[in-house]
Amino acid sequence: MEGKYTYKQFSKDLDDGYKILFTYVRNRYVVYKLRENCYMQELVEQMSRNPVSEKAMITEKAVKQMFPYMEEIEYRQETI
Repeated sequence: MEGKYTYKQFSKDLDDGYKILFTYVRNRYVVYKLRENCYMQELVEQMSRNPVSEKAMITEKAVKQMFPYMEEIEYRQETI
């Protein structure tokens, strides 16, 4: 991917139906869009000792706040 990856591109990819895997605070998650301002975040692999939710419905604001701290971003094209 050329250039800096922006939240605008990330958001477009979610709108296009991608499931996006990423590492956040040492844990591996997948996030995908359900409908306007409604996203599903699922825990894929837990590496920290702190308990976290396996599934959570989150808003676009929460996704946007996590974006700068996401690492190892991967995409999966799947129909929801």
